[in-house]
Amino acid sequence: MNFSGKLLEIEDYISLERMELKETLFILYVKDQEKSTEFYSQVLDQEPSLHVPGMTEFKLNDGSGLGLMPISGVKGLLGRALKDPGLADGIPRNELYLIVSDAAVYHRRSLEQGGLEISPLRKRDWGDAVAYSSDPDGHIMAFAQKIQIQ
Repeated sequence: MNFSGKLLEIEDYISLERMELKETLFILYVKDQEKSTEFYSQVLDQEPSLHVPGMTEFKLNDGSGLGLMPISGVKGLLGRALKDPGLADGIPRNELYLIVSDAAVYHRRSLEQGGLEISPLRKRDWGDAVAYSSDPDGHIMAFAQKIQIQ
């Protein structure tokens, strides 16, 4: 669809200039927006860049961000097009892999805020030191830092 809501025809696509990806926002569906906002504020050690009913956003770096959307909002937005995401409560459905300056600090903050430790910080075969935990909704978080493999 274009901005007017009209479906575009194939000719409309051909006439468009090359589009570029400007920013990436990863959105997690959460049970409790306020609880998840507090959790991620503490873990990421920052206030959200946007916090309104139905959406919270954190800036991760210049081109990416993390969004938190309440499951009730997802149901209203997508209607019956998809199964109710609330049915997967606590079942890991994604992994947020964050490469940070000090993985141990981020992992510790996650655990202090009630995150569940999945795997402690250790060297991994692919060249990163990574610690895994889950947030209150069961989303997997990996806090990684680059290391030299000996």
